[in-house]
Amino acid sequence: MTLQEPLPAVDADSPREPLPDPVPLMGCPYKANPYPLYERMRESGPVHRVLFPSGVHAWLVTGYDAAHAALNDDRLGKNHDRGNDHWRARASIMPEPQHSQLQVHLLHQDPPEHTRMRRFVTDAFTPRRIERLRPRFQELADALVDALPETGPTDLVTGFAAHFPFRVLAEVIGLPSESAARFDRDWGKVVQPVGPTDAGRPRYEARLHGLQSYIADVVAHKREHGEDDLLSRLVVARDRRELSREELDSMIFQLLVAGQEPVTNQITTALIALFRHPAELARLRDNPDLTPRAVDELLRHDSAFELTTWRFFDQDGDLHGTKIPAGDSVIISLCAANRDPRRFPDPDALDLDRSPNPHLAFGHGIHFCPGAALARAELQIALDTLLARLPGLHLAIEDEDIEWIPAVLGRGANHLLVGYDRRV
Repeated sequence: MTLQEPLPAVDADSPREPLPDPVPLMGCPYKANPYPLYERMRESGPVHRVLFPSGVHAWLVTGYDAAHAALNDDRLGKNHDRGNDHWRARASIMPEPQHSQLQVHLLHQDPPEHTRMRRFVTDAFTPRRIERLRPRFQELADALVDALPETGPTDLVTGFAAHFPFRVLAEVIGLPSESAARFDRDWGKVVQPVGPTDAGRPRYEARLHGLQSYIADVVAHKREHGEDDLLSRLVVARDRRELSREELDSMIFQLLVAGQEPVTNQITTALIALFRHPAELARLRDNPDLTPRAVDELLRHDSAFELTTWRFFDQDGDLHGTKIPAGDSVIISLCAANRDPRRFPDPDALDLDRSPNPHLAFGHGIHFCPGAALARAELQIALDTLLARLPGLHLAIEDEDIEWIPAVLGRGANHLLVGYDRRV
């Protein structure tokens, strides 16, 4: 069997069958519902060898305690230079020179570089600043709902979820309106691996070149028309040699891609969870005060960040009793951790009253998502607005017909066809 051929699916409903080694993390059934497989993996141990569609072998951490420990394990670094040749042969999908120019952002840095770079972005995403901007975010959400059809069906991804997070992000980081207007959401797909021999490789590389050119234009504009915003401050830091050119471009790359696409996906996973639990949807619609707690439960129940990005030991190490060779990739399943019954009672249930709720949807430790406060605000505004202004909101297709994104690390729906009684 070649790596290009589909691997046999793991029967997640047959717990007596031994797990294969490696466990294949691929295929439509897995992307539609990975949780039965994660349950089996948790029951058999915290660390498993897995295989991704690109042919990359990795070590997956699945339980809550193991995940929490790994997220805080300073032996595990994120810099790609730590990866060994076996990992690099399949995982270094982005070609040069783009890999060196766009992949040195915060997600791929270790202290002290990570500490130095992170301080440039934290002020833009403080809870206090996000709270001040909420009225503007609400205006953006209402404008998008105003443009929806009077009645359904309509695709809430193309009509709302794909645009709201980006418009919010543009406000927060200071992306000029003319630049925001010409951003192509298709560029965000550069984080979905496309191997060198894949038929979609030319389109992937075209996206990459388009996004890199766009970033160069944004930098040039901010250098000439700087204001008191995050993008301008990053450009100034580069001109003061506090950031390298590659670090600047990579940080803007991360903001534009990781700063909005996961929120788009999280809106879809949250709505799907509510559609599957109509009583909870009705409670949330009738009790907006419940929204902050509900959002955290929706983040726990089905996170858009399903898996973390790569981590590596710089020498052979032990991870919860499993020997990991230096340079092999270690990935943490946030979704599997968030459904661990040893930490969350009745973990597969959607309980909007769940408290406490120490989910790991935003990670933990030094790489905890700096935009967590912004993401929570966006999700709260999106859900409150859609449920209030689209009475009778419901899924307009069969659940099994939901088209899940093929991204390796993320969860979400490409389209979400919904119906509603009217647009208020």
